Amino acid sequence: MSGAPLSTSFGETVPEGRNEVSVSYIPESVKIRLWGKAGGRCQYEGCNTPLWIDALTQSEFNSAYIAHIVADKATGPRGDPVLSEQLKADIGNLMLLCDKHHRLVDIADVAGHPVVRLNGMKQRHEHRIELLGSLGPEKRSHVVLYGANIGSHNAPLSINKAAQAMLPDWYPAEARPIEFGWTNSILEDRNEAYWQGQKLQLCGIFEQSLKPRLRSGEIQHLSVFGLAPQPLLMLLGHLMYDITAAEVYQLHREPPDWRWQADPHGFDFFVSEPTSTTGPPALVFSLSATVVDDRIHGVLPGASIWKLSCPQPHNDFLAGRGQSRLFRQQVRSLLDRIKAAHGESATLHVFPAMPVALAIEFGRVIMPKADLKMQIYDQNQALGGFVPTLTLP
Repeated sequence: MSGAPLSTSFGETVPEGRNEVSVSYIPESVKIRLWGKAGGRCQYEGCNTPLWIDALTQSEFNSAYIAHIVADKATGPRGDPVLSEQLKADIGNLMLLCDKHHRLVDIADVAGHPVVRLNGMKQRHEHRIELLGSLGPEKRSHVVLYGANIGSHNAPLSINKAAQAMLPDWYPAEARPIEFGWTNSILEDRNEAYWQGQKLQLCGIFEQSLKPRLRSGEIQHLSVFGLAPQPLLMLLGHLMYDITAAEVYQLHREPPDWRWQADPHGFDFFVSEPTSTTGPPALVFSLSATVVDDRIHGVLPGASIWKLSCPQPHNDFLAGRGQSRLFRQQVRSLLDRIKAAHGESATLHVFPAMPVALAIEFGRVIMPKADLKMQIYDQNQALGGFVPTLTLP
């Protein structure tokens, strides 16, 4: 590999063609194997810089340095009277690094980079590259990011955070996600125009960007990440409907990421039914917060309240994907029971206090030709409580 780095007498590595005298020779086959194990990227923790391309100019060339963990000379960084000679060309003692991190570990901060720390970096990086390389085409998933203004704050979503949450079950099918939403809107969710504008934007992009690719079979699986007011998340789920194979992810507060955690042991949802079904039906999701009946009756007098809750409603109760699966099952059964009790001509009033992932899942469960028409409400303190927003289907 022409231009591959060599080692100098003080442990630093430099490209071939410069005048420094090398201490050891690293066989070409070892260099190539190291490049493969490192995926051509800097192995320093948190760096991951591609070493075959310049980020500024996009020119492609080899900018990698091959550094010794235990120096190939006893007097070099982390050198050892015995191991330096034994490990001088051992691939397990070599790291692929960018220029700045190579200089950091071998010159600027040798004491801060002992053998055990560098070995850990190398092993974690190579394990990640091996894992990614083992994922077959059946694990491809197209990433959907949906963000809309929540109050006056913009929604933080990124393809990098999404990819971290998906692995090892899925990997992004494309470098760019399918993005929905209207995050730079000057309107806030207290305005009626906000809901109509967001609905038009979401439905329009879905029809133009996603639906044709789903119909053609180009997209087989979706990984969905959403941060938006709950009525809009329900609309997004309803547009995808349940015919699309999808994984919907939840942003956790502890730890603060999108990766699914273990399902809580013995978890279950609770359903409470109204004593009378003579009033307009209301479906209340009391999951991320407790919703008392008085709040519903203040908006919908005489409502017959059906409620889905959990043992301890709070913002971070949704931990595992098994809880999402159980939610879909419970909701499907509950919608059928509500329709049987109130008749097919009734309008179901939906009051959500729920995690974002379950809001999307609720939209996916709704069957366009079978379920009741729904009026979706949103909790807005500035307007005094729940207010009607969108209708589904």
